[in-house]
Amino acid sequence: QVQLVESGGGLVQSGGSLRLSCAASGRTDTHYRMGWFRQAPGSERELVAAISWNGFITYYADSVKGRSTISKDNAKNTGYLEMSSLKPEDTAVYYCAARQGGSVTDSLGYDYWGQGTQVTVST
Repeated sequence: QVQLVESGGGLVQSGGSLRLSCAASGRTDTHYRMGWFRQAPGSERELVAAISWNGFITYYADSVKGRSTISKDNAKNTGYLEMSSLKPEDTAVYYCAARQGGSVTDSLGYDYWGQGTQVTVST
C-alpha cells in the first residue's frame, strides 16, 4: 500500500499562487502514478491534474490548464501541484491520490488517497 499526506493548502488571495505537496510512504517502489483531485462543497470530485511515474505523461483539466504544473520527485517520494492565477472557484479540498497501473486520466482507478488539504481563494 501507499500512504499519502498532503500539505500546502491555506488561504490565498485571488490571483495568488501556492504549491501543494503530497508525501508518499509505504510501497513507493511500485512505480505509482499520481493524481490531484479537488472537491468543492456541493460539487463532485474533479481530477485536475495527473502524472505518470516517470513524468513523461501529464494531464490537466481545462479548469486549471495553463495555470498549474504537476510534478513528482521520485527520489523524495513527493508529488507537487503548483497553481497560479488562483480564482475563488479554485476553492476546494484538494486530494492527492496514487495508482499502480492504468491510465492517469481514469479518475475511478486511483487506489490510495490522502486526507485532503483545504485551499480557499478569497476575492
